[in-house]
Amino acid sequence: MGTTAKSDRGIALEAGRESEAKAALGRVLSIDVLRGFDMLLIVGGGSFIVLLEGQTGVGWVDWLAVQLRHPEWNGFTFYDFIFPFFLFISGVSLSYSLGRGIGRGMSKSALHRKAFVRMLILIGLGILDKNIPVPVFEPSLIRYCSVLGRIGIATFFGALIFLNARPAVRLIWVAAILLTYYAALFLVPVPGYGAGDLSFEGNLVGWIDRTFMPGRLLQTTYDELGLLTQFPAVCLTVLGTLAGDLLRSDRTDSRKITWLAGTGVLGILFGLVWNLHFPINKHLWSSSFVLLTAGMASLALMLCYWIIDVLKFRRWSFFLEVIGVNALTIYLLCRFVDFPQISDRLLGGLYAPVPAEFHPAFAALGGVLIVWSVLAFLHRRRIFFKI
Repeated sequence: MGTTAKSDRGIALEAGRESEAKAALGRVLSIDVLRGFDMLLIVGGGSFIVLLEGQTGVGWVDWLAVQLRHPEWNGFTFYDFIFPFFLFISGVSLSYSLGRGIGRGMSKSALHRKAFVRMLILIGLGILDKNIPVPVFEPSLIRYCSVLGRIGIATFFGALIFLNARPAVRLIWVAAILLTYYAALFLVPVPGYGAGDLSFEGNLVGWIDRTFMPGRLLQTTYDELGLLTQFPAVCLTVLGTLAGDLLRSDRTDSRKITWLAGTGVLGILFGLVWNLHFPINKHLWSSSFVLLTAGMASLALMLCYWIIDVLKFRRWSFFLEVIGVNALTIYLLCRFVDFPQISDRLLGGLYAPVPAEFHPAFAALGGVLIVWSVLAFLHRRRIFFKI
């Protein structure tokens, strides 16, 4: 989630020329842009549209608002794609960073250790994020599952698989995990519900969380970022490493684009076919959901790589690049600072003449612009925070 590193562990502050930082990491610009787009939506960049739902009388605005909310259970909206896409992009970056480490002569054990420490830091930050103030004397009230924790776990195991398995074997790992997960949810009986119950109350994921997961669960009966769903989530990062390997290869740009497009279409098709028996469900991180989102991620990477890195059409991308190179920074800032409230205080006079029902939407938009200004300042100073 960051740029270059001066140490193998901890949170480091990198200051220097941006071009040198990127060259050291060996990352293509489209990866930063995609990460920036994804992180913008993760931290609520679409709130402006959501808050306009039902206010404008414009059909496409209401449709977009629906696409920026998760469905209650089965089904799929664009917002379901956002977090899996981040895990996929993390895998792409992992291929670059670990490849660079190998190229510098770092041992596998050193790279394993670095990924492990990073995972622990992200799990810790995730617990802090979800529990401020942390009820340290009442551990049963602590939610241990988090977005940052999932990213840390997925990238750690993605790194292990990347460092110890060639691409074909990585694909076998993905297939084995998704098929085993599929079999477990359909064949393992849940007390009181039996086997194959994919309802909110009776699914195996929830039973395992209730039985083995300490602390507080997000949905009370289970947590969608809990134990069992870690396995299919890792698959997205592993698939991302394969895409990263492709971009790092000496293949021509046209071949890279063809491969990304082809695998993207196949992923979507396999996901839709699997959906006929194993419904696409973000809450369960179903195998069909993983393949669908991996396919979409491959197509998104193909399109962005073609536009930015092949055609060199880049001016439009600066807004997202600023976010992408400081992804952890914007996530933590938006979790701990109420930028819409700051926006309302600083900019409220600008939209005061607008009907009051639109004020929350404009406050949300102003909040995005304010936090982006902070990131732009850091970008201008060549300051990048990473783990």
